[in-house]
Amino acid sequence: GRKHCRISDQETNGKNSTASSNDFSDPVYKEIAITNGCINRMTRDELRSKLAEFKLETRGVKDVLKKRLKNYYKKQKLMQKEPINGDSYYDYICVVDFEATCEEGNPPEFIHEIIEFPVVLLNTHTLEIEDTFQQYVKPEINPKLSNFCISLTGITQDIVDKADTFPQVLRNVIEWMRQRELGTKYSYSMLTDGSWDMSKFLNIQCRISRIKYPSFAKSWINIRKSYGNFYKVPRNQTKLTIMLENLGMNYDGRPHSGLDDSKNIARIAVRMLQDGCELRVNERMHAGQLMTVSSSAPLEGAPAPLMPRHRN
Repeated sequence: GRKHCRISDQETNGKNSTASSNDFSDPVYKEIAITNGCINRMTRDELRSKLAEFKLETRGVKDVLKKRLKNYYKKQKLMQKEPINGDSYYDYICVVDFEATCEEGNPPEFIHEIIEFPVVLLNTHTLEIEDTFQQYVKPEINPKLSNFCISLTGITQDIVDKADTFPQVLRNVIEWMRQRELGTKYSYSMLTDGSWDMSKFLNIQCRISRIKYPSFAKSWINIRKSYGNFYKVPRNQTKLTIMLENLGMNYDGRPHSGLDDSKNIARIAVRMLQDGCELRVNERMHAGQLMTVSSSAPLEGAPAPLMPRHRN
């Protein structure tokens, strides 16, 4: 029969070896491996019961519950060896999800322009959304929105007609970030749902607006990659609604509202941080090209935001 899995607060809070946390010969790593095997054999009900015992979130698919319990146990064990330094991570994560002009079928020659610039400020210490920014943007090349775009995003022609152009909205974003002392007093990183927001939409928009690409957005956390790697799921399981569903959550708000999308992405980020994931920069722009950032690269925050120079 199946071996009974014993994981208790007594086990996770007991005394342990004082060997270096980098010494994988330490017995604690054997204990963690044995417990992981035990957790792998647990049913979904057993996992939920154990998570409830530790006052942890019990919603989510079975693989998510296993990962949550494994990370809790591992964290408890390793904290006994060497306390985690809380100052070594970003203070804030800025979640961005642009909405852009579009046409049905998105013909390849169509030029997408940003029409909504939202930012959700997530405090990584409190795991709460501390503030939000949202402004609509007036498109220049295709000032008239398609019916498809209006229906998809809920952004009307009247809204964009009254909005500022992109350079002014970007100035407002930068001023908002500077007032919150991001990149000066507090470390932070940008976070997006996929690569397109920065590598395509922002990149194209800066060319249209004849300004350089902003330095604060040159690297970011692609949460789809982070989610797939952390929970060990394939790429087709990393769409926003599927990530929410697998974590036991429903979408809150209006889909394809940039601000609502950003808030829901932030909810996923919170759950991942709670589950023990260290969300870190995994993509960047270099010489106009999208590049992957190695997980072994030093953890560096984004620079203080500055308004980029005009292109010649």
